[in-house]
Amino acid sequence: MLPQETERPRTDYEQFVSLLTRHEPALRRFVRTLLPAWADVDEVMQRTALAAWRKFDRFEAGTDFIKWALVIARFEALAFRRAMGRDRLVLSDGLLELMAQEAAEETDAAAIEERALESCLQKLRPERRTLVLHAYAQGADQRDVAAAFGKSPAALYMLLCRLRRELAMCIERTLKQETAS
Repeated sequence: MLPQETERPRTDYEQFVSLLTRHEPALRRFVRTLLPAWADVDEVMQRTALAAWRKFDRFEAGTDFIKWALVIARFEALAFRRAMGRDRLVLSDGLLELMAQEAAEETDAAAIEERALESCLQKLRPERRTLVLHAYAQGADQRDVAAAFGKSPAALYMLLCRLRRELAMCIERTLKQETAS
């Protein structure tokens, strides 16, 4: 348990854990673009989580947590790489900064695409939305999903192809509308 944890209200800790957990995959992808080895990514993720917790009292509620955390992760990755400076395969700080900037932009783009997907999923009829969510749930077995929805695996495959096309077109329209406004 961190010493600061006892000094803060429990709701701060729960809010921090909730935000960190929600944004951990994007944060991990960002750190991965900056470091060549998964073991290094794990180390920097731990350092980032610790640094973010220590600075969480300075985080302004209602602002973008992921952008705040990406800044911390970038500095933690830079510090880690400096500490590993004896390795001949280390990239320059300038190149690392450029990679960090591009990765942050990709994170923003992925968040916009994710919102577009969510919006398009909401536009599907409820039974179709449920089918898509079940079919693409982690660990889902397509035969089990087909049986649960009273379809043959081939019929499920064809329906999912149509739904993916429909969603792709909806996402494309949504993104065009968003860039136009």
